[in-house]
Amino acid sequence: MENIPNIAFEGQENTKEFEVLSISDLSAKIVEGLDHNPNKPHRITFFALLMVTEGSGFHRVDLKEYPIKKGSVLKIAKGQVHSFQEDMDYKGFLVIFTEDFVLKYFSKYSVEFISHLYNYHLSDPLVENTNCEPFIEQIIEEMNLEPSYAQQNILAKILELYLLRLEREANSKIKSTQHSDYYPLFLQFNNLVESNFRTTRNVKDYAQKLMISTKHLSKVVNVFTLNTAKHFIDQYVVLEIKRALLSTDKSLKEISYDIGFDEVTNFTKFFKKHTDLTPKEFKSSF
Repeated sequence: MENIPNIAFEGQENTKEFEVLSISDLSAKIVEGLDHNPNKPHRITFFALLMVTEGSGFHRVDLKEYPIKKGSVLKIAKGQVHSFQEDMDYKGFLVIFTEDFVLKYFSKYSVEFISHLYNYHLSDPLVENTNCEPFIEQIIEEMNLEPSYAQQNILAKILELYLLRLEREANSKIKSTQHSDYYPLFLQFNNLVESNFRTTRNVKDYAQKLMISTKHLSKVVNVFTLNTAKHFIDQYVVLEIKRALLSTDKSLKEISYDIGFDEVTNFTKFFKKHTDLTPKEFKSSF
């Protein structure tokens, strides 16, 4: 198996950080040939919205297959691994945008909502029964104009408003909780885990980096995940192992070292403890 490719944002000449592709255009690009195969797992370094306006099908995100149909919007976060089905027989659009685009043009208040919307630990990536067509029409109308003053700002505001509405439709946990003020701290913890899971799986280490007690950290994590900080860390490591096992030709020893284990035995024990399968059994089941 080939290694999972990391796909960077590559927009048109005047769209360095934001682009809208119809599914039919995407299919044509696949036929013409790309530097990667979108039908196979690939990790994106930007954000995406897959919007279905007609028909039905499925889309895979982090080893899970999501059924999609007219009115479905699938959120794919930066760093996630996804793949399109072959012979896509549904119609719709793929909206892609970079983190820089969000930070540059969105209001600070909206950035917090968008961060939550794309946090797959907190909200389901699939939102159904939406009406995305007015948004698409607005975006395409603006993009078809000649590049002009404030065009990127206008595009960003249209996207920002749509994402806020999508957040409302998603009926997310953070709006129903009485501890939404904990969210910035949870987000910091999440980012630390993503960047440090190879070097430590110890809750105490993360609490020290955040300058809080382990008890308080676990309380914050429990508010959003209904589980402990240790469980959150371990499940993130398990997900990274699964990604590596299914999309690399590296040996178990190499994968275990990449993930942060000194011994293959410890790597195998850890994985089996959390999945009831050895790494080899998991890989052979796909």
